Amino acid sequence: QLRLEEAGGGAVQTGGSLRLSCAASGDTINPYTVGWFRQAPGKEREYVAGTNWGGSGTYYADSVKGRSTISRDNLKNTVDLQMNNLKPEDAGVYRCAADKHVSARAMGAAPSLLEHWGRGTPVTVSS
Repeated sequence: QLRLEEAGGGAVQTGGSLRLSCAASGDTINPYTVGWFRQAPGKEREYVAGTNWGGSGTYYADSVKGRSTISRDNLKNTVDLQMNNLKPEDAGVYRCAADKHVSARAMGAAPSLLEHWGRGTPVTVSS
């Protein structure tokens, strides 16, 4: 029943910021661990950040650590990813995924097994 829809992507210049939103419908997102993934043309999918169900813990890839913050907004039923100081290598299609039975740290181990996925929002970064 859970459906996910990403929003907030767009085109920014190097050094700019974006706030991506993963909006849930059909169910509350609170019981789910939620993660953000990205994939650029010619590159493999990368696990960017995740947050445990209930918001008790987070994970960040080394490539975005210190520049990104993942958070839950219970009023909006969303999980957001704030990205600052964007670099060209941050470009790609960003998708969110949700699963009740994995931790944020483990989400990147087997993405194909995650229960729910959004369709993605593109991010481009001009150099």
